[in-house]
Amino acid sequence: MKTVTLGKTGITTPQNAFGALPIQRQDKETAKKILRKAFDGGMTFFDTARAYTDSEEKIGYALADVRDQITIATKTQAKNADKFWEDLHTSLKLLKTDHVDIYQLHLAGQVYQPDDGTGLYEAMVKAREQGKILHIGITAHKVGVAEDIVDSGLYETLQFPFSYLASDRDIALVERTKKAGMGFIAMKGLSGGLLTDSAACMAFMGQFDNVVPIWGVQKESELDEWLAFFEKTPEMDDRIRALIEADKKELAKEFCRGCGYCAPCTVGIKINNAARMIQMIRRSPSDAWLGESWQKEMFKIEECIECGACLPRCPYELNIPELLKKNLEDYKNILAGKVKVRESEVL
Repeated sequence: MKTVTLGKTGITTPQNAFGALPIQRQDKETAKKILRKAFDGGMTFFDTARAYTDSEEKIGYALADVRDQITIATKTQAKNADKFWEDLHTSLKLLKTDHVDIYQLHLAGQVYQPDDGTGLYEAMVKAREQGKILHIGITAHKVGVAEDIVDSGLYETLQFPFSYLASDRDIALVERTKKAGMGFIAMKGLSGGLLTDSAACMAFMGQFDNVVPIWGVQKESELDEWLAFFEKTPEMDDRIRALIEADKKELAKEFCRGCGYCAPCTVGIKINNAARMIQMIRRSPSDAWLGESWQKEMFKIEECIECGACLPRCPYELNIPELLKKNLEDYKNILAGKVKVRESEVL
Protein backbone atom coordinates (compact mmCIF):
# COMPACT_ATOMS: atom_id res chain seq x y z
CA MET A 1 0.00 0.00 0.00
CA LYS A 2 1.40 3.36 -1.08
CA THR A 3 1.80 6.10 1.53
CA VAL A 4 1.01 9.72 0.68
CA THR A 5 2.24 12.94 2.23
CA LEU A 6 -0.41 15.65 2.18
CA GLY A 7 1.58 18.50 0.70
CA LYS A 8 3.36 20.86 3.05
CA THR A 9 1.40 19.58 6.07
CA GLY A 10 3.90 16.76 6.40
CA ILE A 11 1.07 14.39 7.32
CA THR A 12 1.85 10.96 5.89
CA THR A 13 -0.85 8.30 5.64
CA PRO A 14 -1.61 5.13 3.69
CA GLN A 15 -3.46 5.89 0.47
CA ASN A 16 -6.50 4.15 1.92
CA ALA A 17 -8.43 6.31 4.37
CA PHE A 18 -11.75 6.22 6.23
CA GLY A 19 -14.66 8.49 5.35
CA ALA A 20 -16.88 8.63 8.42
CA LEU A 21 -20.09 10.13 7.02
CA PRO A 22 -21.88 6.74 6.72
CA ILE A 23 -21.20 5.58 10.29
CA GLN A 24 -23.83 8.06 11.50
CA ARG A 25 -26.29 5.43 10.24
CA GLN A 26 -24.91 2.75 12.58
CA ASP A 27 -25.50 2.36 16.31
CA LYS A 28 -22.66 3.40 18.60
CA GLU A 29 -21.25 -0.05 19.30
CA THR A 30 -21.38 -1.17 15.67
CA ALA A 31 -19.68 2.06 14.61
CA LYS A 32 -16.99 1.51 17.24
CA LYS A 33 -16.36 -2.02 15.97
CA ILE A 34 -16.01 -0.77 12.39
CA LEU A 35 -13.74 2.15 13.30
CA ARG A 36 -11.55 0.00 15.50
CA LYS A 37 -11.25 -2.64 12.80
CA ALA A 38 -10.25 0.06 10.33
CA PHE A 39 -7.47 1.24 12.64
CA ASP A 40 -6.29 -2.27 13.46
CA GLY A 41 -6.28 -3.05 9.73
CA GLY A 42 -3.96 -0.17 8.87
CA MET A 43 -6.08 2.93 8.33
CA THR A 44 -4.72 6.00 10.11
CA PHE A 45 -6.63 8.87 8.46
CA PHE A 46 -10.25 9.52 9.52
CA ASP A 47 -12.38 12.24 7.94
CA THR A 48 -15.62 13.48 9.49
CA ALA A 49 -17.62 16.72 9.88
CA ARG A 50 -19.71 18.60 12.38
CA ALA A 51 -22.60 18.19 9.91
CA TYR A 52 -22.44 14.37 10.07
CA THR A 53 -24.69 14.18 13.16
CA ASP A 54 -22.96 11.86 15.67
CA SER A 55 -20.02 10.76 13.49
CA GLU A 56 -17.51 12.79 15.52
CA GLU A 57 -18.83 11.37 18.78
CA LYS A 58 -18.42 7.82 17.47
CA ILE A 59 -14.83 8.48 16.42
CA GLY A 60 -14.04 9.86 19.85
CA TYR A 61 -15.70 6.87 21.49
CA ALA A 62 -13.83 4.35 19.35
CA LEU A 63 -10.39 5.86 18.90
CA ALA A 64 -9.60 8.24 21.77
CA ASP A 65 -7.05 5.85 23.26
CA VAL A 66 -5.05 5.75 20.00
CA ARG A 67 -5.37 9.46 19.25
CA ASP A 68 -1.62 9.94 18.92
CA GLN A 69 -1.50 7.27 16.19
CA ILE A 70 -4.18 8.68 13.87
CA THR A 71 -4.93 11.78 11.81
CA ILE A 72 -8.34 13.38 12.28
CA ALA A 73 -9.83 15.76 9.74
CA THR A 74 -13.17 17.39 10.45
CA LYS A 75 -15.17 20.29 9.05
CA THR A 76 -17.41 23.25 9.84
CA GLN A 77 -20.16 24.74 7.72
CA ALA A 78 -19.93 27.99 9.68
CA LYS A 79 -20.46 31.22 7.80
CA ASN A 80 -19.15 33.50 10.53
CA ALA A 81 -16.50 33.44 13.25
CA ASP A 82 -18.88 32.91 16.17
CA LYS A 83 -20.30 29.75 14.62
CA PHE A 84 -16.77 28.66 13.70
CA TRP A 85 -15.65 28.68 17.33
CA GLU A 86 -18.85 26.99 18.51
CA ASP A 87 -18.38 24.17 16.00
CA LEU A 88 -14.67 23.77 16.74
CA HIS A 89 -15.17 23.50 20.48
CA THR A 90 -18.01 21.01 19.96
CA SER A 91 -15.86 18.91 17.63
CA LEU A 92 -12.94 18.85 20.08
CA LYS A 93 -15.23 17.75 22.89
CA LEU A 94 -16.91 14.99 20.88
CA LEU A 95 -13.68 13.73 19.34
CA LYS A 96 -12.11 13.65 22.81
CA THR A 97 -9.03 15.53 21.70
CA ASP A 98 -7.34 18.85 22.30
CA HIS A 99 -6.62 19.45 18.61
CA VAL A 100 -7.79 18.60 15.10
CA ASP A 101 -5.07 17.73 12.62
CA ILE A 102 -6.87 19.25 9.62
CA TYR A 103 -9.82 21.60 10.11
CA GLN A 104 -11.76 22.26 6.92
CA LEU A 105 -14.29 24.85 5.82
CA HIS A 106 -17.08 22.61 4.54
CA LEU A 107 -18.76 22.88 1.12
CA ALA A 108 -17.17 26.21 0.27
CA GLY A 109 -18.85 28.20 -2.46
CA GLN A 110 -16.12 30.82 -2.41
CA VAL A 111 -12.51 31.31 -1.39
CA TYR A 112 -12.70 32.44 2.24
CA GLN A 113 -9.82 34.81 2.79
CA PRO A 114 -8.62 37.58 5.11
CA ASP A 115 -10.81 40.70 5.24
CA ASP A 116 -13.69 39.13 3.29
CA GLY A 117 -16.12 40.12 6.05
CA THR A 118 -16.85 36.60 7.35
CA GLY A 119 -13.95 36.37 9.78
CA LEU A 120 -13.58 32.67 8.96
CA TYR A 121 -10.04 32.70 7.70
CA GLU A 122 -8.89 34.87 10.58
CA ALA A 123 -10.54 32.39 12.97
CA MET A 124 -8.69 29.53 11.28
CA VAL A 125 -5.36 31.26 11.74
CA LYS A 126 -6.10 32.07 15.38
CA ALA A 127 -7.17 28.48 16.09
CA ARG A 128 -3.94 27.25 14.54
CA GLU A 129 -1.91 29.68 16.66
CA GLN A 130 -3.70 28.29 19.74
CA GLY A 131 -2.85 24.73 18.73
CA LYS A 132 -6.53 23.75 18.47
CA ILE A 133 -6.02 22.95 14.80
CA LEU A 134 -2.75 22.03 13.14
CA HIS A 135 -3.54 22.63 9.48
CA ILE A 136 -6.04 24.75 7.53
CA GLY A 137 -8.14 22.94 4.93
CA ILE A 138 -11.22 23.49 2.81
CA THR A 139 -13.67 21.40 0.78
CA ALA A 140 -15.37 22.31 -2.49
CA HIS A 141 -17.56 20.63 -5.08
CA LYS A 142 -17.26 23.10 -7.97
CA VAL A 143 -14.04 22.86 -9.94
CA GLY A 144 -13.85 26.60 -10.62
CA VAL A 145 -14.02 27.37 -6.89
CA ALA A 146 -11.45 24.65 -6.22
CA GLU A 147 -9.05 26.14 -8.76
CA ASP A 148 -9.40 29.55 -7.14
CA ILE A 149 -8.71 27.98 -3.73
CA VAL A 150 -5.47 26.45 -4.97
CA ASP A 151 -4.40 29.71 -6.62
CA SER A 152 -5.09 31.67 -3.42
CA GLY A 153 -2.22 29.94 -1.61
CA LEU A 154 -4.17 30.21 1.66
CA TYR A 155 -4.99 26.56 2.33
CA GLU A 156 -2.90 23.51 3.15
CA THR A 157 -5.36 20.88 1.93
CA LEU A 158 -8.21 20.69 -0.56
CA GLN A 159 -10.97 18.08 -0.41
CA PHE A 160 -12.75 17.59 -3.72
CA PRO A 161 -14.88 14.89 -5.48
CA PHE A 162 -12.52 12.61 -7.40
CA SER A 163 -13.08 9.19 -8.92
CA TYR A 164 -12.26 7.39 -12.13
CA LEU A 165 -15.07 9.37 -13.75
CA ALA A 166 -12.93 12.48 -13.30
CA SER A 167 -12.72 14.94 -16.17
CA ASP A 168 -9.45 16.17 -17.63
CA ARG A 169 -10.02 19.39 -15.70
CA ASP A 170 -10.40 17.45 -12.44
CA ILE A 171 -7.15 15.60 -13.08
CA ALA A 172 -5.44 18.90 -13.88
CA LEU A 173 -6.68 20.17 -10.51
CA VAL A 174 -4.84 17.32 -8.78
CA GLU A 175 -1.64 18.32 -10.54
CA ARG A 176 -2.30 21.95 -9.65
CA THR A 177 -2.49 21.13 -5.95
CA LYS A 178 0.70 19.09 -6.20
CA LYS A 179 2.61 22.00 -7.71
CA ALA A 180 1.20 24.29 -5.00
CA GLY A 181 2.33 21.95 -2.22
CA MET A 182 -1.26 21.29 -1.13
CA GLY A 183 -2.63 17.99 0.09
CA PHE A 184 -5.47 16.55 -2.02
CA ILE A 185 -8.18 14.60 -0.16
CA ALA A 186 -10.46 12.74 -2.57
CA MET A 187 -14.10 12.45 -1.55
CA LYS A 188 -16.78 10.52 -3.43
CA GLY A 189 -14.30 8.01 -4.81
CA LEU A 190 -17.29 5.75 -5.52
CA SER A 191 -19.34 8.60 -7.06
CA GLY A 192 -22.07 8.33 -4.48
CA GLY A 193 -22.21 4.53 -4.69
CA LEU A 194 -22.55 4.27 -8.47
CA LEU A 195 -19.11 2.72 -8.86
CA THR A 196 -19.15 -0.80 -7.49
CA ASP A 197 -15.73 -2.25 -8.33
CA SER A 198 -13.54 -1.31 -5.37
CA ALA A 199 -10.40 -2.67 -7.03
CA ALA A 200 -10.88 -0.38 -10.02
CA CYS A 201 -11.47 2.59 -7.74
CA MET A 202 -8.34 1.81 -5.73
CA ALA A 203 -6.20 1.24 -8.82
CA PHE A 204 -7.27 4.60 -10.23
CA MET A 205 -6.27 6.44 -7.04
CA GLY A 206 -2.95 4.64 -6.99
CA GLN A 207 -1.89 6.50 -10.13
CA PHE A 208 -1.59 9.73 -8.13
CA ASP A 209 1.11 10.10 -5.52
CA ASN A 210 -0.49 13.12 -3.80
CA VAL A 211 -4.11 11.91 -3.41
CA VAL A 212 -5.62 10.44 -0.24
CA PRO A 213 -9.03 8.84 -0.94
CA ILE A 214 -11.50 8.70 1.94
CA TRP A 215 -13.80 5.74 1.32
CA GLY A 216 -17.26 6.13 2.84
CA VAL A 217 -17.70 3.03 5.00
CA GLN A 218 -21.03 1.98 6.51
CA LYS A 219 -20.75 -1.80 6.83
CA GLU A 220 -18.02 -4.12 8.05
CA SER A 221 -18.22 -6.04 4.79
CA GLU A 222 -17.43 -2.84 2.87
CA LEU A 223 -14.48 -2.14 5.15
CA ASP A 224 -13.13 -5.63 4.55
CA GLU A 225 -12.74 -4.85 0.83
CA TRP A 226 -10.58 -1.79 1.52
CA LEU A 227 -8.53 -3.49 4.22
CA ALA A 228 -7.72 -6.37 1.86
CA PHE A 229 -5.86 -3.87 -0.32
CA PHE A 230 -3.22 -3.39 2.36
CA GLU A 231 -2.06 -6.91 1.55
CA LYS A 232 -2.45 -6.68 -2.22
CA THR A 233 -3.06 -3.25 -3.72
CA PRO A 234 -4.83 -3.33 -7.10
CA GLU A 235 -2.99 -1.88 -10.07
CA MET A 236 -4.18 -0.84 -13.49
CA ASP A 237 -4.61 -3.73 -15.89
CA ASP A 238 -6.58 -4.42 -19.06
CA ARG A 239 -9.70 -5.50 -17.16
CA ILE A 240 -9.79 -2.36 -15.06
CA ARG A 241 -9.06 -0.09 -18.02
CA ALA A 242 -11.94 -1.64 -19.96
CA LEU A 243 -14.29 -1.29 -16.98
CA ILE A 244 -13.37 2.36 -16.49
CA GLU A 245 -13.83 3.08 -20.18
CA ALA A 246 -17.30 1.51 -20.15
CA ASP A 247 -18.35 3.31 -16.98
CA LYS A 248 -17.10 6.65 -18.26
CA LYS A 249 -19.08 6.16 -21.45
CA GLU A 250 -22.23 5.55 -19.40
CA LEU A 251 -21.74 7.91 -16.46
CA ALA A 252 -19.27 10.66 -17.29
CA LYS A 253 -21.96 13.22 -17.91
CA GLU A 254 -24.49 14.97 -15.74
CA PHE A 255 -25.51 12.58 -12.99
CA CYS A 256 -26.58 12.81 -9.36
CA ARG A 257 -23.98 11.70 -6.80
CA GLY A 258 -26.62 11.34 -4.07
CA CYS A 259 -25.02 13.84 -1.67
CA GLY A 260 -28.42 15.14 -0.50
CA TYR A 261 -27.46 18.81 -0.28
CA CYS A 262 -30.49 19.60 -2.46
CA ALA A 263 -32.90 18.63 0.35
CA PRO A 264 -35.49 19.35 1.52
CA CYS A 265 -37.76 19.20 -1.49
CA THR A 266 -40.84 21.43 -1.39
CA VAL A 267 -43.15 18.50 -2.23
CA GLY A 268 -41.18 15.78 -0.45
CA ILE A 269 -39.37 14.13 -3.38
CA LYS A 270 -36.35 12.09 -2.26
CA ILE A 271 -34.15 13.79 -4.84
CA ASN A 272 -30.87 12.15 -3.91
CA ASN A 273 -32.16 8.75 -5.05
CA ALA A 274 -34.95 9.70 -7.45
CA ALA A 275 -32.59 11.74 -9.64
CA ARG A 276 -30.28 8.74 -10.14
CA MET A 277 -32.83 5.94 -9.94
CA ILE A 278 -32.08 4.35 -13.30
CA GLN A 279 -28.37 4.21 -12.53
CA MET A 280 -29.14 2.59 -9.18
CA ILE A 281 -31.33 -0.02 -10.86
CA ARG A 282 -28.57 -0.80 -13.34
CA ARG A 283 -25.91 -1.18 -10.68
CA SER A 284 -27.65 -2.98 -7.83
CA PRO A 285 -30.39 -5.59 -7.45
CA SER A 286 -33.42 -3.94 -9.00
CA ASP A 287 -36.21 -5.55 -6.98
CA ALA A 288 -36.00 -3.12 -4.08
CA TRP A 289 -36.00 -0.07 -6.34
CA LEU A 290 -39.00 -1.37 -8.29
CA GLY A 291 -41.09 -2.27 -5.24
CA GLU A 292 -44.23 -0.54 -4.04
CA SER A 293 -42.52 1.86 -1.65
CA TRP A 294 -40.12 3.23 -4.25
CA GLN A 295 -42.83 3.38 -6.91
CA LYS A 296 -44.70 5.68 -4.54
CA GLU A 297 -41.61 7.81 -4.06
CA MET A 298 -40.84 8.01 -7.77
CA PHE A 299 -44.36 9.07 -8.71
CA LYS A 300 -43.99 12.06 -6.40
CA ILE A 301 -41.94 13.52 -9.22
CA GLU A 302 -45.24 14.22 -11.00
CA GLU A 303 -46.00 16.63 -8.15
CA CYS A 304 -42.85 18.70 -8.80
CA ILE A 305 -43.84 22.36 -9.06
CA GLU A 306 -40.44 23.38 -10.46
CA CYS A 307 -40.01 25.91 -7.68
CA GLY A 308 -36.25 25.84 -8.20
CA ALA A 309 -35.42 25.59 -4.50
CA CYS A 310 -33.13 22.62 -5.12
CA LEU A 311 -31.12 24.22 -7.92
CA PRO A 312 -28.84 26.61 -5.98
CA ARG A 313 -28.22 23.93 -3.35
CA CYS A 314 -26.76 21.42 -5.81
CA PRO A 315 -22.97 21.60 -5.60
CA TYR A 316 -22.69 20.16 -9.11
CA GLU A 317 -25.11 22.70 -10.65
CA LEU A 318 -27.31 19.95 -12.08
CA ASN A 319 -30.67 20.65 -13.71
CA ILE A 320 -32.48 18.61 -11.07
CA PRO A 321 -36.06 18.96 -12.41
CA GLU A 322 -34.93 17.65 -15.80
CA LEU A 323 -33.01 14.76 -14.23
CA LEU A 324 -36.08 13.82 -12.18
CA LYS A 325 -38.37 13.87 -15.23
CA LYS A 326 -35.97 11.74 -17.28
CA ASN A 327 -35.60 9.19 -14.49
CA LEU A 328 -39.37 8.98 -14.03
CA GLU A 329 -39.91 8.46 -17.76
CA ASP A 330 -37.36 5.62 -17.85
CA TYR A 331 -38.75 4.19 -14.61
CA LYS A 332 -42.26 4.01 -16.07
CA ASN A 333 -40.90 2.22 -19.14
CA ILE A 334 -39.24 -0.37 -16.91
CA LEU A 335 -42.44 -0.92 -14.93
CA ALA A 336 -44.44 -1.25 -18.13
CA GLY A 337 -42.02 -3.87 -19.45
CA LYS A 338 -40.94 -1.69 -22.36
CA VAL A 339 -37.34 -1.92 -21.15
CA LYS A 340 -35.79 -5.12 -19.85
CA VAL A 341 -33.55 -4.79 -16.83
CA ARG A 342 -31.02 -7.26 -15.58
CA GLU A 343 -28.50 -6.56 -12.86
CA SER A 344 -25.43 -4.89 -14.32
CA GLU A 345 -27.18 -4.43 -17.66
CA VAL A 346 -26.92 -1.06 -19.35
CA LEU A 347 -30.25 0.00 -20.79
